Amino acid sequence: MKYLLTTLLISLLYHFSYSQCNNRYQAEIYSSVNITTVNYSDVYSDNFHEMDIYTADGDTAINRPLIIFHHGGSYYQGSKESQGCIDFCTVFAKKGYVAVSANYRLVSLLNIVSFLSNHSEQYEEVLKATADMKSAIRHFKKDFSNGNTYGIDTNAIFIGGISSGGVTAIHSAYIDNITDLPTSPINVQNIANALGGLDGDAGNDGYSSSINGIINFAGGIHQLNWIDTNDEPIFSAQGDNDVIVNYNCGPGLNNPSVLDLCGLGEIHPICDSLGVVNQALTFNNADHFWVVGNSQPEFLQAIDSATSFLYQLLPCNQTTNITELLPNKRKLIRITNLLGKNIQEKYNSPMFYIYDDGYVERKIILK
Repeated sequence: MKYLLTTLLISLLYHFSYSQCNNRYQAEIYSSVNITTVNYSDVYSDNFHEMDIYTADGDTAINRPLIIFHHGGSYYQGSKESQGCIDFCTVFAKKGYVAVSANYRLVSLLNIVSFLSNHSEQYEEVLKATADMKSAIRHFKKDFSNGNTYGIDTNAIFIGGISSGGVTAIHSAYIDNITDLPTSPINVQNIANALGGLDGDAGNDGYSSSINGIINFAGGIHQLNWIDTNDEPIFSAQGDNDVIVNYNCGPGLNNPSVLDLCGLGEIHPICDSLGVVNQALTFNNADHFWVVGNSQPEFLQAIDSATSFLYQLLPCNQTTNITELLPNKRKLIRITNLLGKNIQEKYNSPMFYIYDDGYVERKIILK
């Protein structure tokens, strides 16, 4: 019994100290940021594949959460220097994150008319953008395995964006298999395969593009049935009069020639019904915005709400609880966060053994 009590006491002390996140990630604790521009693709070397990495001056932490953010612009305009992206990344870097504003492939100005009237081209451009976002994710995971230049925690990688950037983030996370894509009236599976499959053609192959959550500002999803019970947590903010990315469901840009998108009003009730961790912030009587950043009160409110949402998902807020003893001396260990969402489940953990009478045979190994 003394062995058991000692083990549990060590575990409780560890989780109490670790769960505080060292007073980071909620408020701006740094006064200035440093911006480094790099190319994130090992296939393409161009402006479309550059990203600005924001880190706080004086921050020496080596396990920081990472958030990769895409600008808006309907896939034919905008850049990583868009004011909303600058403000977003600056705020999160000052809170202790590594924040990234990334460029991605856009439609040529010469092809805008064709793009806005051709569903095949629209699918292709969204898939290119998701390929670029996933390549950026893999860039950081590759860097982590080669020294972790930016001091990130690969268990705390989030993606997001404004408008079309939000569309990209959602589709990057919620399209799980090629077979999810339609084959009629357009064979989107063929389009995806021609671009290198769901992981895309932008390089950094051999590393996972999995993420831990989504921040969606006025973006949407093309097909609601792509949302399933295993999907990543999502935060969304949107005006309920938005028709550029429809708050409910409707053609993008309010243009019948553009593919349908479904916004916050449809995404989050489905997430609720499926048990997907989510939070929604609706601005009543507001339309599509998000371009000018901090000068909009709604933008600042969305940043604050997104900060609180992400904080509950961070590894430093996860706790390990033994919640169930199973027959034949098997046990279930659940790792949960402040939202109560199961992050991981393990049977027969090698860390320790718990018998039917609750006796711990081997000490928990804390790392």
